[in-house]
Amino acid sequence: MKLPGPRGSVSAAVIDLLAGRGGDLPELVRPDDDEDLHLALFVCYELAYRGWDGVDDAWEWNPGLLRVRAELEARFEQDLYALVGPPAPVEPGDVPRLLAETVAADDGPALSKYLRGRATYDQFREFVRLRSVYHLREADPHTWVIPRLAGKAKAALIEIQMDEYGNGVEPRMHQELFKQTMRWFELDLTYGAYVESAGAATLANNNVMSLFGLHRRRRGALIGHLAAYEMTSTAPNRNYGNGLRRLGGDQAATAFYDEHVEADAVHEQIAAHDLCGSFAAAEPELAGDVLFGARSALALDARWAAGLMEGWSCES
Repeated sequence: MKLPGPRGSVSAAVIDLLAGRGGDLPELVRPDDDEDLHLALFVCYELAYRGWDGVDDAWEWNPGLLRVRAELEARFEQDLYALVGPPAPVEPGDVPRLLAETVAADDGPALSKYLRGRATYDQFREFVRLRSVYHLREADPHTWVIPRLAGKAKAALIEIQMDEYGNGVEPRMHQELFKQTMRWFELDLTYGAYVESAGAATLANNNVMSLFGLHRRRRGALIGHLAAYEMTSTAPNRNYGNGLRRLGGDQAATAFYDEHVEADAVHEQIAAHDLCGSFAAAEPELAGDVLFGARSALALDARWAAGLMEGWSCES
């Protein structure tokens, strides 16, 4: 993936350093705005995934860069606390029920309904383009937590992730199925091709998974995030598939969404009970983190969807 252009002082310092253009990392890490914050974080995090073109892999563990990343993460965590509240203790046995209530109470903008019935080709294409930042590495951030779990929770997570990775069959991997949708819209299939044009809200949706996934202390939040995704997936993906068919999308183009309608209906119960319920019972002190992760996923996604729809409303 090519390094993107900077969007502020902190992202400029990080990108210039990785690109070999010299300069120093800031002593006081004060991002100019959310665009600067989330691009700088995304650039740091990608070093733990597939990396950047021409950038030495050794930067992943560079102490100076890790210091900057940690300060950016502290700022992001405070933003999350302001958005959804910090983790609070809950009874472990209540976690599956509270997850269901959290999901049911989510009243974000009806993006999937709009895409199903009203979106233009260009609007749907923009949706797919922005989602590609995640879907081309779908499941990877949540996989970080596998070695941090044990017993029934670990088995449940692996069951979910096996489906995400096509049960070992490359064309069935969700990352690969999404390429079929992108191909129908004549989008660039290259991993990370649209990071450059992705705004702070898109990057935040991705960064929160890395924030939770790369820190063992946030393992509860990460599985809560995954549960929220699985428990809110079936109906929206049915809408996305039907909306794409309305625009003339063929079976290959809609396969990604159709696959999620079937798979996530099963994953919903596994995620709530076998994964999160078992984890909370085994590590009751982290039960509240599960709910925090779920709330973070829903709130950030709702904010992203609201911004997308607001932009479209301005076009009409």
